[in-house]
Amino acid sequence: MKRILSLFLALSLSLPALAHDHNDVEVLHWWTSGGEARSVDTLKELMKHEGHVWKDFAVAGRAGESAINTLRIRALSGNPPDAAQIKGPEIQEWGKLGFLASLDDVAKQQRWNELVPRRVSDYLKVDDHYVAVPFNIHRVNWLWANADVLNKVGVQPPQTLDDFFAVAENIKAAGYIPLALGNEPWQETTLFELIALSVMGTEVFHQAFIEQDSDALTSEKMRETLKVFRRMKQYTDADAPGRNWSDTTSLVINGKAAMQMMGDWAKGEFLAAGKEAGKDFLCIPAPGTANQFSFNIDSFVFFKNGASQTTESQKMLAKLILEPDFQREFNLSKGSIPVRVDIDMEGFDACAKDSMQAFLRAAATDNLVASLSHNMAIGRASQIALFDVISRFFNDDNVDIDETMRHIRAAVLADKL
Repeated sequence: MKRILSLFLALSLSLPALAHDHNDVEVLHWWTSGGEARSVDTLKELMKHEGHVWKDFAVAGRAGESAINTLRIRALSGNPPDAAQIKGPEIQEWGKLGFLASLDDVAKQQRWNELVPRRVSDYLKVDDHYVAVPFNIHRVNWLWANADVLNKVGVQPPQTLDDFFAVAENIKAAGYIPLALGNEPWQETTLFELIALSVMGTEVFHQAFIEQDSDALTSEKMRETLKVFRRMKQYTDADAPGRNWSDTTSLVINGKAAMQMMGDWAKGEFLAAGKEAGKDFLCIPAPGTANQFSFNIDSFVFFKNGASQTTESQKMLAKLILEPDFQREFNLSKGSIPVRVDIDMEGFDACAKDSMQAFLRAAATDNLVASLSHNMAIGRASQIALFDVISRFFNDDNVDIDETMRHIRAAVLADKL
């Protein structure tokens, strides 16, 4: 990606900036499902109330990959949007190439250094300057379950991987889909990540995917992770290929499937369907990961658009995102937890409160882990390659484990090339 962006930078700086209405802010994002779309609508109305116009540029599909590809094309033409949804290592890549406007004045005015945990703010800065504003913190390692299905089958939510397979057998025998999974590569890699967290533990997982240690990437723990991952396939359904994540969550909501392993954005789908946490659906840590917190942070960056300063509309949008009222409303709708440490969790459901407590515990015990499958641990080039490796292994029983471990190692190291 670095070579591509370098070309984009050279070409875009040679092109004239297009005319821009400073009351407008064009926003490129991929929040299009029920709970996500409702959250975005709230921000649009807040902007309107402040006298600014949100020009929506939503690009759905492929867990944000389609939106990022669109962004690259816009940047190449010298006409990037005013704001875009970007996260993880990509913030650093775009920022270091000079595309992003500084948000330091807004950050100083709102005291971001005091309100945002350091482990989060590190992902929002380039050379110690704020270039991104965070919306929330997602916990990726959740298991969602339909309470009625579990009760009918007579099983408890699984706490360990061994529990999962025992429970899944009973659910399958009762005629339900044990594990809802859409066979999109990012969904498969999310499942792989949560198994890896359980099998490897935080230390080895960090060595493999954050430190990118070759020995850890080809260790016996990796081999065991792949064996467990492949074993889970028998508990998914034949209609999984191509199904998106929100439709997959609907299988659990409607009682066709018992469980789904997915980040807490899935909770927004349950809430949008009128379901109640603890009554209609259950949220527990993914089996074997109760002490860990795999995190995913949604954020917006702001492009210069031919000027060195942000426009007033861009600054207003950044400010509104961290306002307490929006933090509460956005996260109540989306299923995540506020990024501000001073937000009162009163009114949030049990799942959100558990998530906040888990985050604080994981931070205190060094069990916070940047998500592998959601653009936090590795860059997009590595992630795209990893998606392909993991998906091929999961969908073809003839793919060899040793070969797959070598390919995983190559994929994770791809960003260094």
